[in-house]
Amino acid sequence: MSAQAEYEERRRPTPETPLGYLEQLPALVLLERLPVPVLAVENDGTVVHANSAFEEMLGHPVASLRGRPVSELLDLDDAPTGADAVEHLRESATTPIDLAHQDGSRVRALVSRPILRRQDDPVTLVCFHDVTEQLWNGGRAPGF
Repeated sequence: MSAQAEYEERRRPTPETPLGYLEQLPALVLLERLPVPVLAVENDGTVVHANSAFEEMLGHPVASLRGRPVSELLDLDDAPTGADAVEHLRESATTPIDLAHQDGSRVRALVSRPILRRQDDPVTLVCFHDVTEQLWNGGRAPGF
């Protein structure tokens, strides 16, 4: 049996509707496929997930981001730590913040409102829009 045939056998049957297809997609697969930078942070400030678009924006390999304090990614003079860093992300929604690129440069990015909105959600999940070049060229950061 070929590798392709074996792969096809292990796959679930294709759902009958597009909604059925979406309902069976695991959340992490979906987050990875998004073309926008995504970051998920525990309430204690520990990074639990970043997608490849986030890696491209900051130059940090995804594997090296998991388990790191999010405060290491914030480029602030008085960088908050732990839960305070998570609160900083939440409070910064729709405004540009400074992030630390792996090469030491500063990246300006708009932060989305948290996608998970319940008070008891154990993770803060946000998206980013890199506006560094736009601001360097004298433009204004768009709303998010």
